[in-house]
Amino acid sequence: MRNLIKLIILALIAAGVCAIYLFHDLNGSFGYALPKRMIKVLAMVLTGVTIAYATVVFQTITHNRILTPSIMGLDSLYMLLQTLIIFFLGSGHMMIVNKQVNFIISVVAMIIFALLLYKFLFKKGSQPIYFLLLVGIIVGTFFSSISTFFQVLIDPNEFQIVQDRMFASFNNVNSDLVWLAIAIVCLVMIYAWRYLKYLDVLSLGRDTAINLGVPYDSIVKQMLVIVAVFISISTGLVGPITFFGLIVANLSYQFFNTYKHTVLISGAILMSIIALVGGQWVVERVFTFSTTLSVIINFIGGVYFIYLLLKERKAA
Repeated sequence: MRNLIKLIILALIAAGVCAIYLFHDLNGSFGYALPKRMIKVLAMVLTGVTIAYATVVFQTITHNRILTPSIMGLDSLYMLLQTLIIFFLGSGHMMIVNKQVNFIISVVAMIIFALLLYKFLFKKGSQPIYFLLLVGIIVGTFFSSISTFFQVLIDPNEFQIVQDRMFASFNNVNSDLVWLAIAIVCLVMIYAWRYLKYLDVLSLGRDTAINLGVPYDSIVKQMLVIVAVFISISTGLVGPITFFGLIVANLSYQFFNTYKHTVLISGAILMSIIALVGGQWVVERVFTFSTTLSVIINFIGGVYFIYLLLKERKAA
């Protein structure tokens, strides 16, 4: 009951923050400004849902609360793809100008990469999950190095386009992309719902889960695919946000202090909505677009990540 009250309070705060963002200083521009704000809010809610869900599930699978799905190299692959397209085809090519095409290509490429990675690592039977993480770190570093190499060679005017893709932005979100992403996320959520009941048992560890009758390896593979799809969608829609999932997931753990993932995931989603919508309002109204939301999130997330590392070290 106590956790239910907390969830209701967070839901009310999230609704209030969304209402403030939508209607503050609207000045009667319901026909022009309100639809644009609604698209931005939908994009922020969608990003919050996907990142929060994926991070909590990923940390449950890895049994580590200081890891994020970006460790798999999907963010690095996204930047490599954008850099190569601009370097070889130019910023005026349809794959850059047409946001729908760019979104579909980016999401499909990241999902295929994740599926191939899982296939090669799991084809010989059960592999330790940390071996998968190690390969993801190496591949992500490799992608980042190639991206940096081409960014040094690229034309300075073209590099400005690449630089815009390095940081998540909600200012120029395409409405068609938002509705397409919502449709995909809803379908994946329906598919992922059947696996939600296993997460409480998976958090006990591989041996315990298997002894309790859970098909551990099969469930882990399915959940990793879902994580890859969600991170690919959020990254392709607004750009990479490295530490955001780490922040909201750990805040949810501390705020609710429960093992039930229905509560933890719901809490992380509501916190992410509050942070994204409220943070974007601060960026627009207080900082007057002098910075981006992702820069603030990555700075706070980096500090929080160091705090978690020191906390884990002290506990050990």
